[in-house]
Amino acid sequence: MAVKRQSTMAVKLDNSWIEQNSDAKNSKTKNNYFDGLKVTGPYKMLFFIITFAYFFEQMDNWNFAFIAPSLMADWGITMADIGKINFAYFVAMTLGGLTGGVISDFIGRRKTFLASIFIFSLASVANGFAPNLLIFTITRAITGFGIFCLMVCSQVYIAEMAPSATRGKWQSLTASIGFIAAPFIGILCSVVIPMSPSAWRHIFLLGGIGLIGFFAGLKYLKESPRWLVAQGKVDEAEQVIEELTKAKVDLSEVASKVEPKVKTMEVIVGLFSPKYSKRTFVILLFVMLTVPASFVITTWTTTLLSQRGLSVDATLTASTLLMFGVPAGCYFASLIADKGGRKIPMAAMAITVAVLSVIFGKLEGFVPIVVCGFFMIGACMALNFITYSYIAENYPTRMRNTSTGIHNAAGRLATSVLQLYVPIVFAHYQFSGVYNLIAIMVCLPVAVLLLWGMKTGRRSLEEIS
Repeated sequence: MAVKRQSTMAVKLDNSWIEQNSDAKNSKTKNNYFDGLKVTGPYKMLFFIITFAYFFEQMDNWNFAFIAPSLMADWGITMADIGKINFAYFVAMTLGGLTGGVISDFIGRRKTFLASIFIFSLASVANGFAPNLLIFTITRAITGFGIFCLMVCSQVYIAEMAPSATRGKWQSLTASIGFIAAPFIGILCSVVIPMSPSAWRHIFLLGGIGLIGFFAGLKYLKESPRWLVAQGKVDEAEQVIEELTKAKVDLSEVASKVEPKVKTMEVIVGLFSPKYSKRTFVILLFVMLTVPASFVITTWTTTLLSQRGLSVDATLTASTLLMFGVPAGCYFASLIADKGGRKIPMAAMAITVAVLSVIFGKLEGFVPIVVCGFFMIGACMALNFITYSYIAENYPTRMRNTSTGIHNAAGRLATSVLQLYVPIVFAHYQFSGVYNLIAIMVCLPVAVLLLWGMKTGRRSLEEIS
């Protein structure tokens, strides 16, 4: 009996070659996950849910920068007390990054993502009902824990779900839309806070609306196929890709190359193994200097402007206008993130932040402060989100979320320590001294990144790892 041979042909989709069986109508194509597949329909819905979660996460993240001066007046607390609240917030963020990274490697990206939304949304409501400074500090810390669980998980989730050619674009584009929350919360605070001494509570209560993202995610959010393949669930991973893209894919080849799961301690040891030690050193140095500097800009500028002599109304107005630099910076990152192997745009943005910080620290007058501050915060956010993509890309699937959590947690831990020293630097060196410190911190790791950092842009995650 004659045996019919199946013929195959090469098909090019968005610059990625796949092999396709041309005989059977329901045949599968061998492909590297989403590489070469178009982002349409249900696939876009996934990124929409991430964007929605980003929006309310960042409402809860940015609101305290606007609320702090009002809280100082309402409760009679000092800049040192604000520093302690921020310290607790970033320590909890550190724990959230570590926990979120480890847990999502074991229970999956989807479950961790949803749990994070649930935690920070409820904690925000609890902030609004806090009766005293101690309870407020605790509930604010829980908010930070949930926020950074989601941030770490979402970085890895987008990196694993987006096509390799546009990974940086989707990372930054979802953020640029979600981070419209920054100017939105500024406008909201400008309207609500002047209503009464305790009107700041209403801002926190609105954070509970983020639970809508939780319930939407329960229905529409899909698990990462890369994580599923790492768990041996190849058929389920192929089904997820088909549901999102309508393409029938064969992941048997990429599944055969997946390395076995490793324990958390093995991941930590692996970070400093000969293969990964150089990239680990480069990333740790970069995040432990640039992340704290970035958060001084985003969390302290409103308070520092109020201490500089601006009225409450002028401070809120200026800070709100500055916040339009947040989505603008994220959008700009989406345009440049995939160029220069990722590390070139990172270096360029770091230098830009340094230059603008020095200028910002010396400016007088409402208009110059707003204009320079807008570009400074825009460059800062572009730097942050290109860095987020870069971190997640440097490690294989089996260690990606845990290693991302460790790196980001290191950055947040350094940030929490710096929060205690910002009031001291301000007391001794005034407004300009704080922003000169920022410039020094973001410049220091640039040479190391350019010399020893990997180029990751427009390369598949499997090739990089």
